[in-house]
Amino acid sequence: MTYTCIDISDALPIIENNAAIVDIRDLVSFQTSHMSKALNLTNDNVQDFIEKTDKQQPVIVCCYHGNSSKGAAEYLASQGFKEVYSLNGGFSQWSAMFPEQCETGN
Repeated sequence: MTYTCIDISDALPIIENNAAIVDIRDLVSFQTSHMSKALNLTNDNVQDFIEKTDKQQPVIVCCYHGNSSKGAAEYLASQGFKEVYSLNGGFSQWSAMFPEQCETGN
């Protein structure tokens, strides 16, 4: 099983189709701002996410710039998720393109 790198414009229809969005940035960055409906995925909660999330649901992994998300996406794909994406450009590009689709806090 593998993952796909995806551009932000291509991610929109997948997000609208009820994808899980996971943000692997540090907690302070996540609380400052993150994609709407994103979950801050850490070493502490990744196992819980794997156990409780439908493996058929698309998963989009977001980091700062789209580099670290590749390793996390590969890991999730190896755990049985069928449709895993790494977001090219990461949160920095997403927030520049879609500031209205960002939230603050938990």
